[in-house]
Amino acid sequence: IYLLLAVITAAIWYVHRKYSFWADRGVPFVQPRFPFGNIQGIGRRMHSSQLMTKFYHELKPSGRSFGGIFFFTNPVALALDLDFVKSVLVRDFAYFHDRGVYYNENDDPISGHLFNIEGTKWTNLRKKLVPTFSSGKMKQMCPTIVSVGDRFRECLERVCLSTGGEEVEMKELLARFTTDVIGTCAFGIDCNSLNDPNAEFLRMGRKVFEVPRGRILKFFFMASFKEFSRRIHIKGTAEDVSAFFFKVVRETIEYREKHNVQRNDFMNLLMQLKNSGQLDDSGDEVVGKLSLNEVVAQAFVFFLGGFETSSTTMSYCLHELSLNHEIQQRARQCVVDAVQKHGGLTYEALMDMPYIDQCINESLRKYPPGANLIRQVNRDYRVPGTDVTFPKGMNVMIPVYAIHHDPEHYPDPERYDPDRFAAERQESRTPFTFLPFGEGPRICIAQRFGMLEARIGLSVLLMNFAFSRCSKTSVPLVISSRHAVLTPEGGLWLKVEKLKA
Repeated sequence: IYLLLAVITAAIWYVHRKYSFWADRGVPFVQPRFPFGNIQGIGRRMHSSQLMTKFYHELKPSGRSFGGIFFFTNPVALALDLDFVKSVLVRDFAYFHDRGVYYNENDDPISGHLFNIEGTKWTNLRKKLVPTFSSGKMKQMCPTIVSVGDRFRECLERVCLSTGGEEVEMKELLARFTTDVIGTCAFGIDCNSLNDPNAEFLRMGRKVFEVPRGRILKFFFMASFKEFSRRIHIKGTAEDVSAFFFKVVRETIEYREKHNVQRNDFMNLLMQLKNSGQLDDSGDEVVGKLSLNEVVAQAFVFFLGGFETSSTTMSYCLHELSLNHEIQQRARQCVVDAVQKHGGLTYEALMDMPYIDQCINESLRKYPPGANLIRQVNRDYRVPGTDVTFPKGMNVMIPVYAIHHDPEHYPDPERYDPDRFAAERQESRTPFTFLPFGEGPRICIAQRFGMLEARIGLSVLLMNFAFSRCSKTSVPLVISSRHAVLTPEGGLWLKVEKLKA
């Protein structure tokens, strides 16, 4: 019994010591509760964006550049000040090189992709992949995406014909569109999602993003105790998802190499890096060959990035346009003018749609898919202007959703106003108040592709259909607590009418 008492006493002392971290340093913090710290309720009662926004508003009146929260027993710094955000993402990037996301290349090789990996391995891999997202490569892929857009139009026409268009769930249709785009651009495969709502690619995408309630805490646990999780061989990717993508990539590469198939897509670029360590049009620069595991992992993260984030962004944009008919008509006219000017839905036309970009950016402000950014301290960091030192391994949370909804940065933040992103107002906006793609060296590498995909999807829809609210439209939208990406609960229901030619 004395041993048991000693163990209990030691455990209580350990937890108390861990939970004293911020108080000992004189930093304002949210009172934690054992064992979850401050993350109890995430994935069940609320989305992480809502919880971090709550903490942001609780701590910001302190006037400090950051406040303290806890993931389980681990201290996490919550950014409250834009200059501190700049330090983390750009100015002192050398200290915040990594995301601190859990991955396990030995047991789960598909997790070793650009979003997750760390250190010099990330630096080298990013250098290899940057050329695959150049504006020239986007221009090459553009006709392929537009052709999928034509099939999307035909699909929605069939839906309107069969249902009358009175109540259409657009989130699912947009996910089918982005699945077919990614299947074509990343894998050179016709996923057929627009014709088959149960297509395998679509099922795998849903499985990755629709997280059972218990697994949200599992992800936080893995991120909080990474080395322990690796030692006990925890995997972040479901076995069937990993097996599916390995099979698809392996078969695609074997077929193309056997039949000498060349396509203007992401897989072709990855194959060039796998076989020669350089892109065919990159001159003499050799950046090192990719292994098969690296090819699969990059194709997988490209699928993830283009599937859910783009479809939810377009969903939110359509939702707001359906509630604001003047904005919708102005956006439609922008598309029509560009198409007439450039003789079709060409790459040049898509790059000449400023108001569509404004609508997309305002949707990304109001509903950022990545609601929070995390960076890990890779060596002890003394916060400038303070006597506080962040120890190596600690995480810093940047509450993107909270910053985007702070009336100090965006007056009347719940109002949808694309003119916030008009050219003349862009120049006067405070830096680091708009972070849908992150910022600094670790900014989203596929930003160009995501914007191109959204422009094409919205252009096709606005040229051919009108959108308005229906009896099932949620106002305001309810955010699902079960998704990692900011996702509307119950889908996105709108009335859809075919426009006369």
